Amino acid sequence: MNQKQNSNERIAVNRKAHHEYAIEERFEAGVVLLGWEVKSLRAGRVQLDQGYVLLKNNEAWLIGASITPLQTISTHVIADPQRTRKLLLHQRELSKLIGNVERKGYTLIPLSLYWKNNRVKLEIGLAKGKKLHDKRATEKDRDWQREKQRVLKNSDR
Repeated sequence: MNQKQNSNERIAVNRKAHHEYAIEERFEAGVVLLGWEVKSLRAGRVQLDQGYVLLKNNEAWLIGASITPLQTISTHVIADPQRTRKLLLHQRELSKLIGNVERKGYTLIPLSLYWKNNRVKLEIGLAKGKKLHDKRATEKDRDWQREKQRVLKNSDR
């Protein structure tokens, strides 16, 4: 595979994140993975929608994300799809996140998983939960944008 083609290829996207949360800021984190997990990621067998990021002992952990093992992994490996995975962030990013989560009531959620220079990166969102009326307003906005595009498309003909 070509290096350029593999540079920022998306593995998985958390679609529920933008519906459930208002994302304030984004961070890029490395993920500590085992060999069988990397093989499963290459096959696209990952789900982020149940995952969240927990900050504990000045470290970030990805919890609840599921990486389904392939049938072909070796017999001596006991695969745990829901394993807690460590995230790699700079110390200043960690301290900023800890401050926002503990003092201001933000939540950390995984947004997307992608390849960057043959390494797996996780995009984390610093987010606040949306209320029901906010979700409705977002949906109304999205529908209006779609309708506007349809009208513009039809007027060009």
